Amino acid sequence: MESKAAVWQPHLYNDKHAFVYHYGESLIDLLAPQPGERVLDLGCGSGQLTAQLAERGCEVVGIDSSADMIADAQAKFPHLRFLVADAANFQLAPKFDAIFSNAVLHWVTDYQNAIRCLWENLRPGGRIVVEFGGKGNVQTIVDQLRKSLAARGYAQQAALQQWYFPSIGEYTPLLEQQGFRVTLAQHYDRPTELADEEKGIQDWLSMFGIGFFRGVSPEDQEAIKAEVQEAVKPLCFQNGKWYADYKRLRIQAVKA
Repeated sequence: MESKAAVWQPHLYNDKHAFVYHYGESLIDLLAPQPGERVLDLGCGSGQLTAQLAERGCEVVGIDSSADMIADAQAKFPHLRFLVADAANFQLAPKFDAIFSNAVLHWVTDYQNAIRCLWENLRPGGRIVVEFGGKGNVQTIVDQLRKSLAARGYAQQAALQQWYFPSIGEYTPLLEQQGFRVTLAQHYDRPTELADEEKGIQDWLSMFGIGFFRGVSPEDQEAIKAEVQEAVKPLCFQNGKWYADYKRLRIQAVKA
């Protein structure tokens, strides 16, 4: 995961938010990695997908901006190589045959430099397969969060731009300007079931929305989370389960 706004908690991430990497398993099939290929897992988190890439016979490297997540990954998979690195500012050698990234690039608000790094770290003919939050991702939850923060006088927090959720029409031209040939671009709805049946939205905010609560009193934090959950219940609570209104952008491109 990549974000200066987030503080990652590996145990909470792996316990209640394992859906992040479980959904990424189908992305590996799209990548179709071949034995012997050198593959970068960009924003590897705790390394579960990195390990799956290695099981396919790849020479794999995982990078993440969170030292805690990298330490957790290295402890889980000591035979693999993991590095702390910024997705918008890294250079590794030799260059990669493929770069894989799941649920990461929406955390990288310096998206133009991230695209440059994708390009510079690929060999000619190399490919990227990435999936991340697209336009409208978690909009129901975040719109209400902003309203609840503003109503309590937290205007600065309410205005935070923690994520980058582009449309296809916004993101693919940036890749093409860098020199990539985009071979697949999909934007799709993916309502995502949350693990905590009682406090699903509150739990999600505690994990992924932490940046919005910097400078907010502990009492107000809990009140705001509860208020958001109650307000979005008509849309986000279905058949006894909480769901986050995810919208994903999936991209495949080749370094021409």
